[in-house]
Order: sequence, then structure tokens, then C-alpha cells
Amino acid sequence: HYLFIYLFILFRRAILGQFVPVCRRRGDQENPQLSKDGDIMLGGIFSFHSSWKDRQDTYMHKPLPLQCTRLNFRGFQFAQAMLFAIEEVNNSTELLPGISLGYKIYDACASIARGVRVALALANGNQETPCARPAQVQAIMGETSSSPCMAIATVIGPFHIPMISHFATCACLSDKTKYPSFLRTIPSDYYQSRALAQLVKHFGWSWVGAIRSNNDYGNNGMAIFTETAQQLGICLEYSVSVFRTDAADKLQKIIEIIKASTSKVIVAFLSHKDMDVLIPELSHHNLTGYQWVGSESWIFDSQTAAMDRHHILDGAIGLSIPKANVSGMRVFMLDSSAGNQRECTGQEDVTGVQNSFTYMSLMPIFYNVYKGVYAVAHALHNILSCNKTCNKKMQLDPLTVKIHFKTKEGDEVYFNKNGDPPANYEIINWQPTENGIVDFVKVGLHDSSLPADKQLNLQNKSLFWAQNSRKVPLSVCSEKCPPGTRKVLQKGKPVCCYDCLRCAEGEISNVTDSITCVRCDPEFWSNERRDACVKKMEEFLSYDETMGALLTAASLFGTCMTAVVAFIFFRYRQTPIVRANNSELSFLLLFSLSLCFLCSLTFIGRPSEWSCMLRHTAFGITFVLCISCVLGKTIVVLMAFRATLPGSDVMKWFGPAQQKLSVLGFTLIQVIICILWLTISPPFPFKNFKGSKEKIILECALSSAVGFWAVLGYIGLLAMLCFILAFLARKLPDNFNEAKFITFSMLIFCAVWITFIPAYVSSPGKFSVAVEIFAILASSFGLLICIFIPKCYIILLKPEKNTKNNMMGKGAPKSF
Repeated sequence: HYLFIYLFILFRRAILGQFVPVCRRRGDQENPQLSKDGDIMLGGIFSFHSSWKDRQDTYMHKPLPLQCTRLNFRGFQFAQAMLFAIEEVNNSTELLPGISLGYKIYDACASIARGVRVALALANGNQETPCARPAQVQAIMGETSSSPCMAIATVIGPFHIPMISHFATCACLSDKTKYPSFLRTIPSDYYQSRALAQLVKHFGWSWVGAIRSNNDYGNNGMAIFTETAQQLGICLEYSVSVFRTDAADKLQKIIEIIKASTSKVIVAFLSHKDMDVLIPELSHHNLTGYQWVGSESWIFDSQTAAMDRHHILDGAIGLSIPKANVSGMRVFMLDSSAGNQRECTGQEDVTGVQNSFTYMSLMPIFYNVYKGVYAVAHALHNILSCNKTCNKKMQLDPLTVKIHFKTKEGDEVYFNKNGDPPANYEIINWQPTENGIVDFVKVGLHDSSLPADKQLNLQNKSLFWAQNSRKVPLSVCSEKCPPGTRKVLQKGKPVCCYDCLRCAEGEISNVTDSITCVRCDPEFWSNERRDACVKKMEEFLSYDETMGALLTAASLFGTCMTAVVAFIFFRYRQTPIVRANNSELSFLLLFSLSLCFLCSLTFIGRPSEWSCMLRHTAFGITFVLCISCVLGKTIVVLMAFRATLPGSDVMKWFGPAQQKLSVLGFTLIQVIICILWLTISPPFPFKNFKGSKEKIILECALSSAVGFWAVLGYIGLLAMLCFILAFLARKLPDNFNEAKFITFSMLIFCAVWITFIPAYVSSPGKFSVAVEIFAILASSFGLLICIFIPKCYIILLKPEKNTKNNMMGKGAPKSF
């Protein structure tokens, strides 16, 4: 009860003091509500009353005169801030010395139509021809909202009267072609909207809802926010408009849209009046659990916070005009001296006096009014060439002067080419206290003059959810795609709604929310998680692996076995069985077989330039040497049989010298083929990326398939010739017919190499090399075993048969 009496006394003191003239009876609409003569006059347009309960007033549908209803204490405070600044200037000995500033302040009653009318009155009085004489004022302070400022600035623009607004933020007002004389001491929404988008992006909110005021302020601000949000990858699930005069059913539709949405973040680009209308509806439906992001119009408004009794907006975050404290202004506003008293209507509403009049929550806006007055004063000071005195005869045009000064609080004031001040914001977070009052906690700064990546500076530990040990609220249409996946848009939905598909084999994504998978370089392959490229294993037939070790062992065993046979033949070189089978060709054959076994080792190990050239050529030459020896032995057998016939002298044509020359000639042909191959297009080491997805197959590229198949073909030709001759000599009447064993060996040799071709072609990677080594070893063992083992058996185990008579078939069995 006592508190109410105290507030009523304060209110009455204000009503009966300096602002009594605003509580006027109807009529006298063109006369200023507050005025004072001076050498230079300033105009002011503020809304001391709110007529928005009659929705027609706002849209200029109702004819003048208007009925101003419901007192608006904010308008009183804005006007007081203007008067405070004028009084300081008039009392200053440094600024405009000898010049007094007067003022004419009109009540716009929150009506665009009335705002335009009083602007014309300020421009040239109440004359029917407003261009008939010089302007009554040198500048106009106001209006508070963007839409009235757009209308007024359009009208007074041709008169070159500066209009300085303290709270009109629409980016459209920066267009100097339309509003050449408009300036403001609050940043443009171009910067605020972009800053809000950056704030939303900072917290990872990519799926948000949007509510805006259905006027120039809200529509233009939200348009810039939407454009910037799209550039930052933020999607709007819905975007709805609201105005304080909307019917209840429209507000209900907005509530239903919010309920049906999946986004948990709501960007509210609303004026405080529209927010005040929306809060009761939100409270009625208990729409808690949403993260609100607000514009400067309501985010630091104590009256709006007081209306949120159900804590719907707890944790709200948004941009605020930087806090200000102008020394002496609060005392001036709360201790206005008594002035002209006029009769009031008796209908004044005293509700809300505590928040709107006595509590200086809007001090940053008052400071903007204050800076606007000082901007005009400094411009006039420069125009009038004021030092100790001012040249009062100079023609006044504040628009022609560049304004740049510091306030007594130390803040720099200047305007860019669009008439806008620097865009600096505080980031405010709503944090309820124990007594239920919302505390506007500063949690960061935004400076639009810095590079884009440094404009936002947040103190995350001070945020509402951090203070309550909670994680940052999540609001996404789809969960983030982890590394190893890529985003695939969902058909018919915004870009923020997507599915996460795993990258294909050989592709990776190593960042979150990747839109593409990157293919690994040929020497790399994707890991199991598809988030990194790992170097492919190099595959080649090595000595370390089991297969390579076995083949190496077989090669060395064959070499040793050949050496043992050669030793036996050398030890028993004078025996008939060795001498009867052409010992020189036998030793040459054993030597070539040892080379055949050893050449298989060149196929094992990492391919190099030399090993690639050596492996096929060595194999081709040694095998031709081997087959040439076998062919020579076969021919010797045939010639020997022909020589036993009466009158035959065939052996003189194929004696030892001819045998050696034949071997040399057959081998020389293969040497020539290999030299041509190595000269024209030699084999080379090659990394095969196609043979295996996860491995690099190191192999020797043939370079010339013609050379390779020429080498193999020549070997095959000699082998077939040898097989045919041996087959023809298989039934010669020897007790130990070597032709039979040569036939078996050639049969094995041909069978091995005939099956080698399809096996080699179809075997992948190192297995093709293993097939070739196996063919070399198998054919070598076939020759060694079929030709030499039976002889070693006779030499070592059946020495009684190792006689000349037995070799010639005398007194011995005809078959072995």
C-alpha cells in the first residue's frame, strides 16, 4: 500500500511537472506538446500516448484528429533525455557559446499519420504552403520505430532537415536515395541480423523457427537474417509474422505452428510491444523448453521480462545496445521541476510506473537520444565557426558537416556514409534469480568492424545453461553426419534435413557434416571407419611369406639335386652308361637345368628394373639351352640308330662338333629375341592399382606382349620338336633307350606349359608369379627326373648293368 502511494506521488510529480503539457485535452493537435524558444530550434517527435489499441490508427486509415489513449512512459523518458542534452549544451561554455537551443516536441501518438503531420509542422509551421519560408527547426529528434521514421524521412527529405532517430533500426533507412537526411545513433539491422545469424551458427543451431513483427522493422530485419542464415547453412523450419493488433485466432495459429515444429530454437525479431502481446499466449499454452534468440528491441527490456511470469523465456539470448550511464540523467528524469500545468483527462494509466519510469532499464536508448542532440550541436558548432563566439549569420545545414566527437563519457560518435553509427552489440543472456527477477547477464560482445571470424566474442561459461550444468540446447533437423559419412538431402525438405550415407570403399570424409566423400589417392585406401586414407599394403611374392619360402626351397633343392646328379655323372664319367648318353651334352644339360632352377629366384622379391629385365630373359635363354641339349640328345639317338645300318655314314654329319653348334645356334636365336625385346620395349616394375582394391600389386609389366610370347613360343616350338623326335625314337632296339625317357620328360614339359597359360592369365597379383615359378620348377624337375634319375639308379644301385654289352642289348633283357 505504501509502495503504491509512493509510486503515485512520483507519477503525479512527473505529470504536474515538466510533462504536464502532454496530458492535453482533445484539440490543438498542431501545437507542440513541449516547447521553448531559443536561437536555434530543434524538433522532437515522440509518442507520449499509444493509440495502437485501435488498429486502424497505425495504418493511417482513421481520419485526423486522432484520439490519443493510454500513456506511454517511454515517450516521456525519450523526451526527457532530449531536454537533458539540450540543457547541458545550453549550460556549456565550450559548445555553441552564446547560442541557446530551443525545442518543439510533438506527440505522435504512435501513429504514422500523425507523425508525418507534426513533422510538416516542425518543417514550416502550420502554413498551408510549407515551402513558403525557412524551416522552423534545424533538426528533428525521433521517431522511435522504423515505419514512422520511413514516412517522416520521406516527407522532410526535400527540406534537408536532418532527422536523427534513437531506435529505428530498419536497414532500409540506410538508403540515401530515399532518405537523404536520415541519421541514427543506433546501428542498422543489417548488422544486427547478420550478428544474430552468426550467434545462431556459433551454437550449432541449424534448424530454427522465426517470428517477426509484421512491419518494416521485423520484415526487413528477418529478410537479412534469412539471407545470412542460408549462407551459414542455417535453415528456417517456419517463419511467421505477428502484430500487436492481430486477432486471437492468428495468435493461436502461431502457437500451433510452434507446437508442431521440431526445431527448439526460435529467433524472435520482434518489437517489445509485439513481444508483450505474444508472451501471454506462450504462457497460456506453457510453451517451455525453447531457446529464444532475440533482437535488441525486447531482449534487454525489463518490462518484457516482468511479463514473463511463467519463465517461458528463461535462457533467452540476443543482442543489446551496449550499456550506458550518463551522469546526471537519472536525477534529471526523476526530479523534473514544476512547469506549466494543464488539465489532464483523468484517464491516465499508472500501471507499470515502477518499470517504465523509475527504473532506467532503457538508459542505452536514452543515451542514443542524448548523442543525437550532441551530434546536431557539434554540427552547428562547426558550421557557425564557433570558438569563443559563433557567427550567427552563417546559413545552417547540419547535413554538410562531417560529425565526429566524443561524449563526456568518452564514447566516440560518428556516422558513416549511410548515416549509421558503428555496429557494436552486447550479447545478453536472461538468467532468472532466486527472487524470480530476470538478470540480464552480459555474456559477450559483437563488433561488426572486425573481420568476420573475429566479430563474435562469447564467454560460454557465463551462459544460462552452463551456469545450470546443462549442455548447449540442440536444434537440428538431422543429427550431424560423423566422419566417414556424407550428407544426402531428403527429398522435398530443406538442406538442413538429410540422411547420412557411409562413404564407398576407397572414399573418405574426415570432417563432420561432409557433403562429399573424397576418393583416396591410388596408393591409399579407406580405413574401416572411412574417415582416413591409409597406405595400401604392397603385395609381391616375397621370401618372407610361406609360398615364397616354399618356392625358394624347391628352387634350391632342385639346384642341389642337379649338382648331385652332375657329381655322380662326373664321378662315373668313364662308365658305359654315361659315355653312351653323350656325356658332354649331359653335363651341358645339367648345367642348364641348374640355371633353370636358379632363374626362378629372380621372380621372388620386390620387382626392380633389373630384376624385371632379368627374370624373363634369363628364363627364356636357360630353358632354350636346356631344350636344345635335350633336342641334341634326341637327334644323337636317332642318328646313332641310323648309323648302325649297313653303309650308313650319317654320324659324321652330326658329330660332337655339330651337336655343340646346334645347341649354340638354337640358343643364339633366343638370345637375339631377348635382346630385341630389351632394346625395343623392356619389362619394367609396375604398380598395379586395379588388381586389388586394398593392395598395390607390385609386378613386372611386360611392356611388349609380343616379346614375351615370342620367348615362350620359341621355347614351345623347340619342346614340340623335341617331343616329336623323341616319340619317333621311343621303340628303338636299345636295352636302355634314352628316347623313351626324353619322351616322358617332354610330355611333362609340354603339359606343364600348356596348363600354365590359362593359369597365368587368370591368376591375380603375386599368384601369377607363383604360377610361373611353379611351371619353371615343374618342367625342370620333369627333365631332371625323367632323363637323369634312371641313369643314377643304374650307376649307384645296379652297377652290374652298367656295362657296354648291357647298353647294346647283348645277353641282357631288352627293356629296363
